[in-house]
Amino acid sequence: MLVKTENQLSLAKHWINGEWIDSPDHVDSINPATGEVIGQYAFGTELEAGKAVQSALDAFHNADWKENAPLRAKVLNAMADLFEAREQDLVQLMGLENGKVLPEAGFEVATVKSMLRYNAALALTHQGRAAEWKPGSFSMVIREAIGVAGISVPWNSPVALIFRSLAPALAAGCTAVVKMPGYTAHVNALIAEIISETPGLPKGVINIVTGEKEVLSFLVTSADVPVISFTGSTSTGRAISAAGANQLKRFGLELGGKTPMIVFDDADLNVALPTIEKALTVFAGQFCMTGSRLLVQRGIADEVKAKLAKRLSNVKAGPSADPQSDMGPLISRSNVDRVDQMVEEAIQAGAKIIVRGGPITEGKLAAGAFYKPALLEVTDSSLAIFQQEVFGPVLTMQVFDTEEEAVALANDSQYGLSAGIWSTDVDRPLRIARDINAGTVWINNWALMIDSFEEGGYKQSGQGRTRGIAGLEEFLETKHILHDAGVVNKS
Repeated sequence: MLVKTENQLSLAKHWINGEWIDSPDHVDSINPATGEVIGQYAFGTELEAGKAVQSALDAFHNADWKENAPLRAKVLNAMADLFEAREQDLVQLMGLENGKVLPEAGFEVATVKSMLRYNAALALTHQGRAAEWKPGSFSMVIREAIGVAGISVPWNSPVALIFRSLAPALAAGCTAVVKMPGYTAHVNALIAEIISETPGLPKGVINIVTGEKEVLSFLVTSADVPVISFTGSTSTGRAISAAGANQLKRFGLELGGKTPMIVFDDADLNVALPTIEKALTVFAGQFCMTGSRLLVQRGIADEVKAKLAKRLSNVKAGPSADPQSDMGPLISRSNVDRVDQMVEEAIQAGAKIIVRGGPITEGKLAAGAFYKPALLEVTDSSLAIFQQEVFGPVLTMQVFDTEEEAVALANDSQYGLSAGIWSTDVDRPLRIARDINAGTVWINNWALMIDSFEEGGYKQSGQGRTRGIAGLEEFLETKHILHDAGVVNKS
């Protein structure tokens, strides 16, 4: 499916019911580092979504997937082996189509095998319970797959985020329809190609459609899709929750973030500053957990400002193919314009420029969607640049004096996805972490996710949890079975 012809990738198609499916409309795939067309993809609509849902529904009712936990574990482990063997193929294609520098693409792709293997184990270990609650009366609680899972994956981390939802859905016994984004159509097709080679996977259990709003809307409103796992913007999460309310549809939502990085006077800056730099520039800031709000205690504020400004000014943006590149492009030129407008509006509203950053408009990189990192000092927490998710390499810096003030500033946001605390004090970080309104808090670290421990958002950053045992919950129903067997009559 992904053989190059005449220096272009072949047409990327959907994977539905074990077959490659085309669409009437084809769209160009663009390399964000150069603006060049690298191939085309079939653009999915309600038609393809409907076929995929029917395929998944048939597989759920007619295959033994939902009852056969050993098969599910075997398939997930086999799939992990295949993805491990094809890691470099995915890394190279991610760099070309998604723009990630190769070490970052490698980091993302490497997460797949562990997610699949962890969920393979869950398929064999998640349990119900039973008890004789009075003589001769037994109750059993069993867990059953809810049905067809609709999974919506964003373009910023398509390889990791498809499996963060798909792996537990499969472990639970669900079948799935996955809506993948157009920006990564050829990556989507390679994922589907690897999945298609998995031995033992019944036809129709996994269906992958590349499309946008029309596909997601169909999944959200379909009575045959009882659960939606969505990763994306808060505004879209609200909209689909409203659209699915009439059916009392179950939603697992990981939405926007505005991660505060709190740096205390006693922080080890030799460790903190390189990590904070990467927290801003990984995936060019197009990450729900981007460290976009820097809160610094006053005693080290000037030092942090000077050293971080130097680091960010020296970040080398460039294409993934260049091993000297520190940071890749944004996903499109339109996103460059959007991010730069937010920065300019912040400056006009009173933000102080430490590092202006901005679009690269000269030289070879000018044809791409590159944006140099920006660092702005703010004193007004109501500024949009402080409150709104930028989805680009733009960092705000604010100074605080006390622990109480740090907590207040960190929590002064509609979001609550993640946070970071930097301090060498043995007690302070845990004390602060308990008061931060966020689903994940790192101490002297950033963006370290563990398959066996949950993640998710407080407030407007979502509902439900991914990873860990809780990641299985949104795909399961709980059933109570009561059996009055009676007792032996000894009279």
